[in-house]
Amino acid sequence: MTQDARHDGGARLTVHVPMRWGDMDAYGHINNVAVMRILEEARVHAFGAPAGTGAPGVEMELPVFADLAPGTQALVVEHRVKYLTPLNYRNIPARVDVWVSAIKGASFTIAYAIEDPVTRVRCVIAETVLAFLHAASGTVLRITPEKKVQLEVMRGAPNFR
Repeated sequence: MTQDARHDGGARLTVHVPMRWGDMDAYGHINNVAVMRILEEARVHAFGAPAGTGAPGVEMELPVFADLAPGTQALVVEHRVKYLTPLNYRNIPARVDVWVSAIKGASFTIAYAIEDPVTRVRCVIAETVLAFLHAASGTVLRITPEKKVQLEVMRGAPNFR
C-alpha cells in the first residue's frame, strides 16, 4: 500500500488488488460482480479488517475498522459504481486509489478509482457509504469525534455530484 498526494492537498491510499482468472467474463474483462470484490479488498487493505474477524496482520495506517469498540460493526449502506471502460484481466494487480469523500453524523463515504495497471487508464469509479452499527441492539451509531478526525485525514473530492 502506498500513500499518494492528492490534487486537493490531502492524501489518498493506493492499494494493488490482484485480479483472479475467475474474475473474467467471456470477453476477457473483469466481471461487474468481481469489481465489487476488488472494491471490498481495497477498502479492507486501506482501512483494516472489521474488528473481531480474521487474524492479526500488518498495522494499518488508518485502522478505521480494526479499532472499533467491541460489539460495533461496519455496515455497507449503499454502493454506487460507474464503469468508464472495461478493466481487462491481467496477471498483475489492479491499482485502486481509495479516499474518504464524505463524513456525516452517522455515515461516511469511501471513494475509489480503479486503474488498469499497465495502461493507467481509469476504468471504474465508485463510492461506498458505510455506517457503524451496535450489533446487539441493531442501532446505527453516531461517528465519534475521534473517528471523524481519523477519517478527515483521507478526505477528498467525491466521485459523484
